[in-house]
This record gives sequence, structure tokens and C-alpha cells, in this order.
Amino acid sequence: MSAAKLLSRLEKVRPTRPGNWVACCPAHDDRNPSLAICEKQDGRLLIRCFAGCEAPSILSAVGMEFQDLFPPRGLGHHVKRERYPFPAADILYAIGFEALIVATTASSILAGEPLNAADRERLALAVCRIHAALDAGGLNHE
Repeated sequence: MSAAKLLSRLEKVRPTRPGNWVACCPAHDDRNPSLAICEKQDGRLLIRCFAGCEAPSILSAVGMEFQDLFPPRGLGHHVKRERYPFPAADILYAIGFEALIVATTASSILAGEPLNAADRERLALAVCRIHAALDAGGLNHE
């Protein structure tokens, strides 16, 4: 399958470099792109939601299956696993946006403003997404 088929089913798709895109994840209520898509030279499609959605949930939300991410292969074909399949620019974009959420929340706290439940929930999501982005980049964040 080509990336075009998957991208046509996503919202707010934006290229980040040749063969790489970010989009809103269809598996959760995503207003800002948190889904990274990478098309490898051999035709494989890699997807990663920095909010933590699993690939089967993402694919189900767009009416696709896991095998749709991989082109047909002949017998005996072996693909070397990539250590860091997502470009640093995609990871930095995801971290940068979530860092703005954390900074805005911190400013509110420092100003003595109370956080409501929605603010606390969004802050927790930002922290989750930052950890997921660090994991995708192979960085230890413990």
C-alpha cells in the first residue's frame, strides 16, 4: 500500500520531510497532530502516536489492517529492524508542542491560578506524549 491511501484517511496531514508526515491521530480526540507517519524506501509504513494509541486502534479507526502497512514480499525476504525509525524533526515537533502546554500550565500555577480538571488532564496528556516522544527517539527519560 502507498502512503497516499493512509494519508487520505487522516486529518491535518503535514509533511515534515520527504516520506514523513504528521497528522491528527484518528484513534483519539486529537486537535493537534500527534501521529507520525514514515514511509521507508522498501514501501513499509511506520506509524507512531505520541499520545500512546496503539497501531491496531489507529488502523481500525481508518478502516485498515496491520498488513496494510507492509508491501507484499517474496519468500525469504528479511527486513532489518531500524533502531530509530522516526526522524528527529518529528520527535522534536511533538515534544515542542507539548512543552508549550507544560510551560503555559506552569505559568498559570506560578500566577496562583487554580487548575481545573480539564487543565490537569491536558497536562497529564502532555507529559505522556513527551515520554512517548523520548521513547521513540531512544532517549532515556527515567
